[in-house]
Amino acid sequence: MDRIFDWVSSYGYGAIFVLLLLGIVGLPIPDETLLVFSGYLIFKGTLRPVPAFLTALAGSWCGISLSYTIGRGLGKGAVSKYGRHLHLTEERLEKVHGWFNRVGHWALAIGYFIAGLRHLTAIVAGMSKLEFGSFAAYAWSGGTVWVLTFVLLGYFLGEQWRSIAELVHRDVGYASLALVLAIGVILLIRFLLRRKQGGAAAVPRPGQN
Repeated sequence: MDRIFDWVSSYGYGAIFVLLLLGIVGLPIPDETLLVFSGYLIFKGTLRPVPAFLTALAGSWCGISLSYTIGRGLGKGAVSKYGRHLHLTEERLEKVHGWFNRVGHWALAIGYFIAGLRHLTAIVAGMSKLEFGSFAAYAWSGGTVWVLTFVLLGYFLGEQWRSIAELVHRDVGYASLALVLAIGVILLIRFLLRRKQGGAAAVPRPGQN
């Protein structure tokens, strides 16, 4: 993992793009930890916020789109035959296929937050001949929230980034779910407070017509 940090520190945006692309396709790269570290580098001023975010976003979108292309172009037979190179087995593929059929296109967005599953959902979507426009709408939206979540986490944690990065790397599924829920609760509270303040402002005072 330290080697990945060294690459990002040395090569900056290019390393973020390439590593995220390869990690999302299925190579053993700690994607979430990489994003947290990128957020920390933004905090330090080593990386600029907008280029870092856009680079990470491009890497995640290209990686998930490449997985989709693999599934759509090669088909189930080839994926099953060569899947071991991407940590694929027939059993895992069938489980994800069933989950994709039950949850629908939302599996592409939700799957982004589950390590080891995001590239599988994209491959299954390609094998299912899902139109690329529909695929991109869900997968890229999920990728945007995913990148933003972990980059902001590293930015706001600052010097404490390593402790949470280790937790994320160990329990990424639970950590991702907790983060998404926390963000959802915060946004809901802010929405309710604004609505309450707006309602209070609309109530006429005594003596007003």
